[in-house]
Amino acid sequence: MTVPSLQSKLPEVGTTIFTVMSQLAVQHGAVNLGQGFPDFDCDPRLQALVSEAMRAGHNQYALMPGVTALREAIAEKTQRLYGHQYHPEREITVTAGATQAIMAAILACVHPGDEVIALEPCYDSYIPGVRLAGGVPVLVQLDPGDYAVPWDKVRAAMTPRSRLILLNSPHNPSGAVFSAADLDMLESIVKGTGVLLLADEVYEHIIFDGLAHQSLSRRPALAERAFVISSFGKTFHATGWKIGYCCAPRELTEELRKVHQFMVFAVSSAIQHGIASYLADPTPYETLPAFYQAKRDHFRAGLAGSRFKMLPCAGTFFQVVDYSEISDETEEQFARRLTVDHGVAAIPLSAFYTRPLDRKVVRFCFAKREETLDLALTRLANL
Repeated sequence: MTVPSLQSKLPEVGTTIFTVMSQLAVQHGAVNLGQGFPDFDCDPRLQALVSEAMRAGHNQYALMPGVTALREAIAEKTQRLYGHQYHPEREITVTAGATQAIMAAILACVHPGDEVIALEPCYDSYIPGVRLAGGVPVLVQLDPGDYAVPWDKVRAAMTPRSRLILLNSPHNPSGAVFSAADLDMLESIVKGTGVLLLADEVYEHIIFDGLAHQSLSRRPALAERAFVISSFGKTFHATGWKIGYCCAPRELTEELRKVHQFMVFAVSSAIQHGIASYLADPTPYETLPAFYQAKRDHFRAGLAGSRFKMLPCAGTFFQVVDYSEISDETEEQFARRLTVDHGVAAIPLSAFYTRPLDRKVVRFCFAKREETLDLALTRLANL
């Protein structure tokens, strides 16, 4: 009897380190500062608005591009914050989380053999998405320490086969953010080319120290060639709802929707209606920087007297630390021992690179209740 065989399209992909570390945390009763999600609930008012939408009968398929009221609210928010007016009907698509938006955008524009520039370390869905589209990843490493973009290397990586550049600010895992000067450099690199941009901006409202988020939507020359992606899950502490969106020029949106409609078609009607109502008040996302900066500062203060060296964190809810004064173990070895022996789970930064790289740094998530952070800090301070 012949047993059918299947040749994997992603032979190098196994169980992610995020799943591994979370399982390890459960097994050993560790404080899980590994996976990037809050351990507190979203606003009861938002929950009430979603429940109200359910009771109002919004329980069937939504429009494929998203609920009209939500797309209009996104357009208004984006115009007010970044000065760019996206047409809600033709240029905004609501997606099943930002990861689905990223995948749909890559599949929409990357053809077999196209080169896609990615900046490492990077979110773990980028490279598999490129490979599934038949694209060729071209990897440029961010500068160690501050994780700044080496724009000269990005320019050098450009070839006639370059199709897309993957960008992320505020940056996961490092917490680095783009400056206006970064956007200047990006403009100069893509000017006169046919290269498209994918801007992962899911942490757009989690940015600290009075900095302004430098969305690609701020620059007409960049917005005209960019898929700009964000996430309500990250913004409103509801990652399990998987609601994101993509803003892009009409021509790009048309192609993205061709993929989107055959991936999920549409996402939760009730949640979309609830968020649309919730967005009428900008307070929740306007207060987010101060909310998370307090958590960042609390976490950093708790490690100030330890042997961990804290790297800069200007955005996101992640803190990257250097543990080289504590151990010479590899990042994965250290993260596992930290979980098993000291009861705190972290993620090795090597997980965000395609090839093994060991710089003795791990990532902690501080999107946690104060008591959770205090318990973790007590354990970490003993190292």
